[in-house]
Amino acid sequence: MTEHTSATDGGPATDEAATGGSAGGQAFPWGTAAATGVGSMPGEDPREAARTVAGTLESFLFLPELPARGPGADMTGRTAGLLAELYARVEPSGWRLGDRPGRDTRRARSYLSADLDALEEFTQGYAGALKVAAVGPWTLAASLERRNGEAMLGDPGACRDLAASLAEGLRGHLADVRRRVPGARVVLQLDEPSLPAVLTGRVPTASGYRTHRAVDRGVVEEALRGVLREGAGEDPAVVHCCAPGVPFGLLRRAGAAAVSFDFRLLTERDDDALGEAVEAGTGLLAGVVPGAGAGEGALSDPAGTVGGVRSLWRRLGLAPGSLAESVTVTPSCGLAGASPAYARAALAHCVRAARSLANDPE
Repeated sequence: MTEHTSATDGGPATDEAATGGSAGGQAFPWGTAAATGVGSMPGEDPREAARTVAGTLESFLFLPELPARGPGADMTGRTAGLLAELYARVEPSGWRLGDRPGRDTRRARSYLSADLDALEEFTQGYAGALKVAAVGPWTLAASLERRNGEAMLGDPGACRDLAASLAEGLRGHLADVRRRVPGARVVLQLDEPSLPAVLTGRVPTASGYRTHRAVDRGVVEEALRGVLREGAGEDPAVVHCCAPGVPFGLLRRAGAAAVSFDFRLLTERDDDALGEAVEAGTGLLAGVVPGAGAGEGALSDPAGTVGGVRSLWRRLGLAPGSLAESVTVTPSCGLAGASPAYARAALAHCVRAARSLANDPE
C-alpha cells in the first residue's frame, strides 16, 4: 500500500508510475497493471474518503464522490453545479433547470469544494494519474428536467446547449484540479450509465407511459466528442458505462482513451467491438471487483478475480503481453452502497488483482 503525502503525514511521497501502453501503442498516464475506483465512496466525510483513496491506490487516484450527503452530492447534482450559465434546483421529481443559482447550486458547489480541499490535503507530492468524474452529456440530458418537467433529452436544441455548458464547466473544474494537485496528470471521466437507453429509445418520459425516441448515433457521438475535446483538452478521457450494451466502437470514435464498464455485463456480442477498441489503442477499465454486498471471500483470490479478463483476451486472440498494459482493474461500479471497511478492502483488492495481470501470466 502506497502512502502519499498529506498535511498530516509529515513527509513527501512521490509516485513514479511507469508509463504503460496498449495493444495499439497508446501510452496511458496511469501505467501498467494499474487499479482505480469508479468514483463514489461510502460515508459523508471527504477527508476520510480522500485518505482512503490516497493511501490504498498507487498510480491512479480518483476524486471521491460522497452521495450519502444528499442532494448536491449525488452525481446529477454535483455535475449540475459545474454547468456554465445553466442552473438547476431540486424538485420532488429530481433536478430541474432554474433561472438563477439558488441554494441547491450553492450546496453542490460547497460539497465539491470540500472534496477538492480534502483531495489536495492528501495528495501533496503525488505525481501519478488523477481521475475526476462528471456525468456525461447524454445521461445528464436524460436526468435533468426542463422547466416543464420533461427531460432535456426530448429537446435537441436543449441537448446541444447542455453539452456546450458542460464542456465549459469542465474546463474550469479540471483547471482547478490541476492547480491544486500540480504534479498529477488529470484524467476526465464522463459517467454515461444511461447511454445505451438513449441510443435505443428506452428513456421514459415524465408520465412514464412513453419513452423518448432514440437519438441518432451520429448526434450522440458528435456531442461526446465535443465534450471530451473541449472539456479535457490535451488530457486523456475515460467514459464509464455500467449498463449492458456499452457502445465501445462509438466511444472509441468519439475520442475516449479508455472505456470503463461492468465486466459481468459483457456478452459475446461485445467481442468484436472490444477487440477492435483494444487493437486501436483504447484502454479498458474492467469492473471485476464487486461493488457492494459481497462477502470477504470475493476478495480473497486476486488472480481469480481477473480470470475472466484473461479468458476474454484468449477468446479475442489478443497478445498476452498487452493484457496488463491495456486493462485497469476497478470495482464493478461505485462503492457508495458499501461499508467503509469493504470499500477500503475492495480498492486494495483491485491493486492486488491488477498486479496479478502482470506478475502471474498464463
